[in-house]
Amino acid sequence: MACASWLHLHSPLTRVVVPILHHPTALSTAFLHRLNRFTSPARFTSSVNQTSPLLTPVHAQAKRGFSSKDDKIASMEDLRFESPLKIVEYPDPILRKRNKRIDAFDENLKKLVDEMFDVMYKTDGIGLSAPQVGINVQLMVFNPVGERGEGQEIVLVNPRVMKYSKKTLPFNEGCLSFPRIYADVERPESVKIDAQDINGARFSVDLSGLPARVFQHEFDHLQGILFFDRMTDEVLDSIRAQLEVLIDYIE
Repeated sequence: MACASWLHLHSPLTRVVVPILHHPTALSTAFLHRLNRFTSPARFTSSVNQTSPLLTPVHAQAKRGFSSKDDKIASMEDLRFESPLKIVEYPDPILRKRNKRIDAFDENLKKLVDEMFDVMYKTDGIGLSAPQVGINVQLMVFNPVGERGEGQEIVLVNPRVMKYSKKTLPFNEGCLSFPRIYADVERPESVKIDAQDINGARFSVDLSGLPARVFQHEFDHLQGILFFDRMTDEVLDSIRAQLEVLIDYIE
């Protein structure tokens, strides 16, 4: 039987609750199908393939993101977009750019959020950041269940990490910007964050399990960090050939 625990957002301005689901083998088929886009269900613990010889350079950058002190405010032009949104794939430089803070909580932002959820569901994702659809602002959406009308749709604007847990866990991650590439990434098991909702109200929340994992993956995108930046050299070598295929395809 699946076990569900609930995390309450620490804010007097919202009563949203975030479901955290355990024992994925007991979850719905739809959920497991979408989980495949984030992890290979056969590999919930770290396993490293035999490394292959180095190919042309694919370098992981430093694991530290941009300083929030240098953040700029997004203009109306920065938030302009065209429907339908499309997923930006590696190695597009948009994925490495600095993302601006949002201070306009208007109808355009709500439409952007709706469009982001739409493309996320259509691509079988469970999380998506704004730079992944070509918009360099500090915005992410996710739904750990990955099914429209099920689970909890989470919108985080200008998120910040307040605290990471000391305990870390490996997990086999994938990314919509890296189609068909999956590999182990070690991350903190839980995280406390501060953010604004779609109306600009500030709140804090503690996340653990899969929601914590998805948040950290998307938060890295907002910092210009990609999931292979977090991999060990051995794991990175195991997917190097696949990364090179993406680079060659773009070129």
